[in-house]
Amino acid sequence: MAVTESTCAALVWAPADAGIVRSVGDTPGPHDAETLIRTLYAEHGRSLLAYATRLTGDRAAAEDVVQETLVRAWKHAGDLTTGRGSVRGWLLTVARNIVTDRARARAVRPAEVADVVDKPPVQSDHSESVVNTMVVMDALDKVSPEHREVLVQLYYRGRSVAEAAKELGVPPGTVKSRSYYALRALRAVMAGSEAEVSR
Repeated sequence: MAVTESTCAALVWAPADAGIVRSVGDTPGPHDAETLIRTLYAEHGRSLLAYATRLTGDRAAAEDVVQETLVRAWKHAGDLTTGRGSVRGWLLTVARNIVTDRARARAVRPAEVADVVDKPPVQSDHSESVVNTMVVMDALDKVSPEHREVLVQLYYRGRSVAEAAKELGVPPGTVKSRSYYALRALRAVMAGSEAEVSR
């Protein structure tokens, strides 16, 4: 909430109930609390906000500190109108005390702890990769030797189509064609269909 003259007036002005005197400003007169706070904010609001911002390092928190400082000034309007001491000094001291009180309150509160990850997340089970390797190796044994050679060159040895073609001694187009049919045959074998796709 931004601290402005209108918000100060809204904070300060609360009509008194009949017979109850809340502060010096509840009774009409030249030192009415509302007028006093308006004047204080007009004269010292900027410097008070700058000081609180410097202390807190956060503009929103500083605005809260200024607001609380002005509320305390309203509650102690009689002390401010006696003419003893510096009003600016009183306001800055109150602001510093509010910041100190808030820091102490945070220090007493137990620290919030975020979820700390001590161990890396569990990765897939090693046995699963062993079983998958065994299934693929068994399926590779069931496809034709030409298809097996192409799959081994492209997927296990990580060669490009041109490199596999050179290694196998066939044109690159043949490697592409064999890899297409080899993958189809491998899928068919792994799906349980023993029918080999030849080409």
